[in-house]
Amino acid sequence: MKTELKKLPKSEIQIDFELDAAEFSKYVDKALEHLKNHVKIDGFRKGMVPREMVEKQVGQENVLMEAGDIAVKETYTKFVNENKLEPIGNPDVQIKKVAQGSEFVFTVKVGVLPEIELPDYKKITAGIKNNEVSVTDKEIDDALQYLQKSRAKFSQVDRPLQAKDFVEIEYSNKEINSGKTIKDRFIMGEGGFLKDFENNLVGMKAGEEKEFAAKFPENMPDKNLAGKNGEFKVKVVSVQSMELPEINDEFAKGLGVFDSLVSLKTNLKEGITLEKTEDERQRKRGEMLEQIRQLADQKKSFNIPDKMVEYEKDRLFDDFKNHIAKHFNIPLEEYLTSIKKTEEEIKNSYKIEAEKRIKNFLVLREIGKQENIEVTSEELQNEMNKELKRHSPDQVNKIDIEQLKEYTKGAITNEKIFQLLENASKSN
Repeated sequence: MKTELKKLPKSEIQIDFELDAAEFSKYVDKALEHLKNHVKIDGFRKGMVPREMVEKQVGQENVLMEAGDIAVKETYTKFVNENKLEPIGNPDVQIKKVAQGSEFVFTVKVGVLPEIELPDYKKITAGIKNNEVSVTDKEIDDALQYLQKSRAKFSQVDRPLQAKDFVEIEYSNKEINSGKTIKDRFIMGEGGFLKDFENNLVGMKAGEEKEFAAKFPENMPDKNLAGKNGEFKVKVVSVQSMELPEINDEFAKGLGVFDSLVSLKTNLKEGITLEKTEDERQRKRGEMLEQIRQLADQKKSFNIPDKMVEYEKDRLFDDFKNHIAKHFNIPLEEYLTSIKKTEEEIKNSYKIEAEKRIKNFLVLREIGKQENIEVTSEELQNEMNKELKRHSPDQVNKIDIEQLKEYTKGAITNEKIFQLLENASKSN
């Protein structure tokens, strides 16, 4: 078999294959063996039909097509494995020549993961310092107030709505949810809703309805609504007063695991410290990756295949669709109509983010290769078992184990890479 590999722009390759007549005849034999099991001829058991009769029944052209399919699959796969290529997606195959008793010629074009040139990533990480983690008294007080509100007592009241009341409403606006009624509930004055909107609710009682204009905030995700006045129709469904427990030793003991308010505050401080420490760790990791990627970009190192970008854009768009379904509970088409966008416009808006994610992936992949980062079977199995234990038996049966395996392996690999970078930072 003759092969020739040619490098194309955008990290694509072309592989030209040529099998001589003797090599291709073996695939013709394989095709006939396969087709024998699908041909029925009176007087012969399934799979026992003579070769000549099979060829006559299905036609020589179909036999050659079947042989070509088998030859392409086997020779392409073997070439990829032997040359340690990392193709992206399905290849584009073009048959150049196929005939009985003759050579078989075909060409494959496919995108491959690009090789990239990295800057001195250990030197970069050495220059990124940790920010000091501290917890203020206000943060502890805020956490206490959150616990206090979580244990508040609510009582229905027959009086005008005021600050600190818990209110349930139904409202509509022609610019939101296609004008359909939306239900919501929140504590007045706690920032759970538009401030201008809440101001118009003050003084209303349960069962009352009202129409008014309220201004959308300037930082609205939907730029068509940001800063504009909207016409709302509102009905107050219920008004409840909120009685907060006093924050003292008894309150702390009521939580079940603390003997005093001091021990509760100590625990809250430790919890907030751990959370902020993890946030700082993720911030630093993000900055490490950002700086390495930017310097690699300056070297014109990335040559990303278009298919890879399109695939990542599709993934981001799927996340967008799931977000709409979960948080807006309306069909995607209705939401797109309300923001005056098309699917294609939304997808194209993810191009920069898609490229950034791909570059981050390529950076981590290249560091892993240079540092010989590996995941053992034991590490992989242990992490997979931890994940599977988080699900019920019914949920486990629906999990794609191979997909979970690939995801887990990637997560462990990335964690090892970041730990390596963090250790390099500490040693400098």
